[in-house]
Amino acid sequence: QVQLVESGGGLVQAGGSLRLSCAASGRTFSKYAMAWFRQAPGKEREFVAAISWSGVYRNYADAVKGRFTVSRDNNKNTVYLQMNSLKPEDTAAYYCASERSPYRDLLSAFPREYDYWGQGTQVTVSS
Repeated sequence: QVQLVESGGGLVQAGGSLRLSCAASGRTFSKYAMAWFRQAPGKEREFVAAISWSGVYRNYADAVKGRFTVSRDNNKNTVYLQMNSLKPEDTAAYYCASERSPYRDLLSAFPREYDYWGQGTQVTVSS
């Protein structure tokens, strides 16, 4: 059974930083691209960042480009999201997700391309 468990969320002041982690189990983690999405109350889930199975390719939403960095450690079966210069509009529940097909370098921003999801971790940025 595939499990994704996020951690690292919390309350931070605007301009601060947080690092989210997502620990994966139940499938060969290194074969699959991983992504981060977020969802604020009353809004649709939106793409944040993705990283290819090899870690070579990365993709970011325009809203976070230059502030967030996605990375992975395949030895630890973990993907990370380093978030710097946080803004109140970054407040949301953050979810990690595992790509549906293995060995994909073309990174998708569509939730339907991801078949396993974590339970989410809350990030709140105060102004």
